[in-house]
Amino acid sequence: MTQEEKKLDHEIQEAAAKAIDSLARYKFAMFGYWAGIWVHLNRIEGRKRPSPFKALVQAARVIREGGVA
Repeated sequence: MTQEEKKLDHEIQEAAAKAIDSLARYKFAMFGYWAGIWVHLNRIEGRKRPSPFKALVQAARVIREGGVA
C-alpha cells in the first residue's frame, strides 16, 4: 500500500468515525457532512467499501414504515 493509499484509507476511516460521533451527539447536520465526505472519498478510492451507515439506513426505513427500530 502506497503512502497516498494509506492516507486515503485513514481519511475514509476518520470520516466514518466523525459521522457516527456526530450522530451520537445529536449533531445531525455534522453527521450529514461527514457521511457525505465518506461517500465522496469512497468514490475517489474506487474500492467500493460497504457503507458503515447501512444499519442506520435500515433502522430509518423501519421507523419510516411505522415500525420500531
